[in-house]
Amino acid sequence: MGCRGIGWSHCWSAHWWVHPVAVSKPLTIGVDATTWWNNRGFGRFTRGQLGAMLADPRGHRFVLFVDQEPTEEMRQSHIEVVRVRTSSTVTASAVANGSRQLSDILAFRRAALAVSLDVLWFPAVYSWYPVGGGVPTIITFHDAIAERFTSLVLPALRGRLFWNLKVWLAKRSAKHVVTVSKAAREEIIRYLRIPPEMITVILEAADDRFTPVTDSRALRSAREQARVPADRRLILYVGGLAPHKNLAGLIKGFAEAIVDSQGLSDVDLVLAGDPGGAGFHSNVAELHSLVAELGVQERVHFPGYVPDDILPALYSAAMMVAMPAFSEGFGLPAAEAIACGTPVIASSGGAVEEVVGPAGLFFDPHDPGSIALVIGELAGVKSRLQQLRRECLPRAASMSWAHSASSMLDVIEAHAKSRD
Repeated sequence: MGCRGIGWSHCWSAHWWVHPVAVSKPLTIGVDATTWWNNRGFGRFTRGQLGAMLADPRGHRFVLFVDQEPTEEMRQSHIEVVRVRTSSTVTASAVANGSRQLSDILAFRRAALAVSLDVLWFPAVYSWYPVGGGVPTIITFHDAIAERFTSLVLPALRGRLFWNLKVWLAKRSAKHVVTVSKAAREEIIRYLRIPPEMITVILEAADDRFTPVTDSRALRSAREQARVPADRRLILYVGGLAPHKNLAGLIKGFAEAIVDSQGLSDVDLVLAGDPGGAGFHSNVAELHSLVAELGVQERVHFPGYVPDDILPALYSAAMMVAMPAFSEGFGLPAAEAIACGTPVIASSGGAVEEVVGPAGLFFDPHDPGSIALVIGELAGVKSRLQQLRRECLPRAASMSWAHSASSMLDVIEAHAKSRD
């Protein structure tokens, strides 16, 4: 592995399948890998898809542009790491109301232009910067949620203006766009006005660590570490505590379900996620107020961010996992849940329904009564719960990071400079 230092300075597709391109020579593939260290969904995506690409590179050479110390996965003979010295990391500054410095952006641009690349891939538009120099760029747009639900995601005018400018420039510069579900593709076409023929859909997957946990000590330990009761049936949510995630609707639906349905006296709701939002808008204070207003303080738990080492056991301990967002690009927690054998209840008609299929039940996210009915059906009818559990593992097995990475390499090979 080479390592350069840049000085301090402030398989689905649009047509639905990408056929592999015969590559006559190895490519030099640049990757903006700064999102590797992010704890949100696009960080998990970067580690999963890029990690699988690095493990099976098809003979290509990778140049990773990073702003932190490289990880063990990056220390391989076919990988060169370019460490860009900046005033702030992307994970800290390229957020909803962040303040990424122009000098930091230009430092990445200079770093990319200093290497002879056949293509440059951005795993998330959050970290995009202009490259130029004739280098074709491929950008993964995970969704268009910020454009569809702007006031919920970007309430501050400053953050909204910077985000809109970045996305406008990024989509104009991209040779090709990748997204993570058919639902996200349709959202991107509608709200970002990117032509359908420019978009390829490549599904995500759960990491290998997400498998059913049956050991009673591990299950008990996960509950203890997450500070949730040991003797309750759990409805689990994992993700951001942001307005567009519709957790207020989930809380209202849960409160209605435990009042109206029989046999739910032992059911609690767990909302796991960073209360600070990790740089993105959070409405956790409003959620706590709503819980108090509805009088369900003893039944709703906020354990905060749950680390990966206990998350498989927490998924396995749950009766069901809830995904009530108004929109998701993919919904990785849903894929992780079914990989652990736990059914999902989710908003109908979106990406999560596409992901979990027969391993889930679906509701109208705008109607707490609809949410309550689905909770009551799954928690109150044992045979229904068992039926969905049987569907989980076969559904999860249809998705893998290896397949996702292979499809991404197909796209990269098709749009690299040497293929023009």
